[in-house]
Amino acid sequence: MWMEAYWPPLENQPMKIKKAVMKSLYKLALFSALAMLSVSCSEKETPTIITVKNVLDQDRTTETVELTKDMIKVEDLSTVGIKNKETNTLEIVQTVDNDGDGAMDMILFQPKIAAKGESKFEVVTVAPGENPTAEVLCYSRFVPERTDDYTWENNKVAFRVYGPTAQKMIEDKVPGGTLSSGVDAWLKRVEYPIIDKWYKEELSGLSSYHKDTGEGLDDFHVGASRGVGGIAAKVDTIYYYSKNYTKWRTITTGPIRTSFYLEYAAWDANGQTIKESRVISLDLGQNLSKFNITLEGVDDIYAGLTLHEKDGEVSGNTEKGWVSYWQPHGDSELGTAILAPTDTFIGFEKYDVETKDLSNAYAHLKVENKEVTYYAGFGWKKSGQFNNKQEWEQYLNAFSEQIQNPLEVSITP
Repeated sequence: MWMEAYWPPLENQPMKIKKAVMKSLYKLALFSALAMLSVSCSEKETPTIITVKNVLDQDRTTETVELTKDMIKVEDLSTVGIKNKETNTLEIVQTVDNDGDGAMDMILFQPKIAAKGESKFEVVTVAPGENPTAEVLCYSRFVPERTDDYTWENNKVAFRVYGPTAQKMIEDKVPGGTLSSGVDAWLKRVEYPIIDKWYKEELSGLSSYHKDTGEGLDDFHVGASRGVGGIAAKVDTIYYYSKNYTKWRTITTGPIRTSFYLEYAAWDANGQTIKESRVISLDLGQNLSKFNITLEGVDDIYAGLTLHEKDGEVSGNTEKGWVSYWQPHGDSELGTAILAPTDTFIGFEKYDVETKDLSNAYAHLKVENKEVTYYAGFGWKKSGQFNNKQEWEQYLNAFSEQIQNPLEVSITP
């Protein structure tokens, strides 16, 4: 018959046995505590690994990975670094406060991923000043000294839109104003920032940004046209536009991205009241700005490209989701384009009339849940980035492939 083991009470044992038992219990407790501590430390030290995968047969070098605090499970992005596991070096990063509450919401970096390749990165804690720094090449600002322009640039291109003071000057018949919701293109051919320099020289009379002294120039006429990316609502055969923006807010500038918010007064399209606001962003190395537009009162929209002298060629690819206009421009050539996700891109058309500035090539885009996203920009032959129309269209096709097949980002644990 089985019998339970019997252990006499400890208090009845000799002192020598008591000490031995107590010593054993102490060792057991210490071992258990160390084991628990080891497990706890092991859990805390498990690194967060970011895997970035490229499914396309093309290298990806100018696409931005966005990480939120929730995605990488941190409370404070100011102490976050992104370390390349292969090179063991920290990536250049940029933190962004999207909602303007003073707390950073997102951290950005631009990995270089080979065709059909993938790379791994580790989220690490860094001390102040430990992350590598880079020049602020993605820059934007409100320009009150020049009739409320809002202007933005990266290392490839620059753009401008017009504000309320410029509109009021037109309405009050004051010379120097501009009434337009079209987008101006500043043709730069240097990689360093030019916005502040060009405005300072223009307004001081030192030189004019309408003349190329080696950095590029602004000789891209917009007027009432759509410029490079302004929108219109079409009713029957007539296109209707908003006026100048009324409110602005800079969201971020930095080495990787600049973005900002614009708001427009409600505008009329043959009895339809349309409300419009937009967030525009431009990332390092890209020729196209991203337009995220919020709209009420319309189910589709037309984003346009001015045809200027109408001596260029409109082309498009509905399957790739783009329309382009390649034209002679001064002593060089210039390509402009609208590009959108293919499930947004309905088609494209050319609108050619005699009235000055009203001839545009349009991308017809679907508005879903009061939002539409598209990209707009240009390539200037004189900048050395594109030699001809074929190279420009190759760029658009590759860009389309990238937005249809974004870098795949997975995070463990």
